[in-house]
Amino acid sequence: MAFLPSWRPGPAREAITSFLDESLALPPDQRVAVLDNDGTLWCEKPNYIQYDFLVRTLHAAVEHDAALADRAEYRALLDGDRAALGELGLQRIALALLELCAGWTPDEFAERVRDFMAAEKHPGRGAPYPKMVYQPMLELLEALRGHGFDVFIVTGGGTEFVRAVSRDLYGVRPDDVVGTLVEYHYEEQHGGGPALVRTAQAQGEVNEGSAKVEHIQTQLGRRPIFAAGNSAGDREMLEYARAAGMPSLAVLIDHDDAEREYAYASAAVTFKDTEPITATAGRLGWTVVSMRDDWSVIFPA
Repeated sequence: MAFLPSWRPGPAREAITSFLDESLALPPDQRVAVLDNDGTLWCEKPNYIQYDFLVRTLHAAVEHDAALADRAEYRALLDGDRAALGELGLQRIALALLELCAGWTPDEFAERVRDFMAAEKHPGRGAPYPKMVYQPMLELLEALRGHGFDVFIVTGGGTEFVRAVSRDLYGVRPDDVVGTLVEYHYEEQHGGGPALVRTAQAQGEVNEGSAKVEHIQTQLGRRPIFAAGNSAGDREMLEYARAAGMPSLAVLIDHDDAEREYAYASAAVTFKDTEPITATAGRLGWTVVSMRDDWSVIFPA
């Protein structure tokens, strides 16, 4: 297979190629790559895929208990009422969604995620969700591994949601995913032995911004020299990798292709951006990847 076949010749491809060549001079344990997921490895518009999963879960729950639809958070989600969702606030909505999966075991949650991914289609493109990964980024993952890198996903999404599909979609082991954590409860099931079940509480803060760097250390214990992201929520992670010394590389994916994907300015979810992330990238010397100009294809055939 050709090297990075979906990447057009240009500064972005050259920067990646040069970085990979230079990295071969480093000891293998220093070749660490971290990549965001939503908007970096797969499509995040018009909704986050995990959000679609939770809304499908809500619809199923309402079929069994119609009274759930009377709750303000669920009513707004069922109606797609973005004004009401904005008034209720992200924290309240997120906790309400966590409640839908409370009591599930880790295996049950993972199975439901995989069933959703296999059965449902992207609402905007009509393609199965596994086809909403970015083909050029799959090739980049392959190139990183070919140069001896250990590859990790560091996402603001739920850790277990991404773990359920990371091996099949990206070749990334579940234990190599760092995301937003949910608390579990250990219990002795009557006649069934010990078990873990999900609670409706998040563990720690959302894995965005500086939390990504902190969790890279606490959960991986290794400093990356390569990082890829697409929003201000990835800023600190990209800065951290780029400051690791030479060689190092920070890559920003710019969503500027309205015809083949979506054209939008990526933004953080849990805090207000101080400047457009593309401006940050230009100021700090990151490698900006234009979907429109640098990728000959976006999604797998």
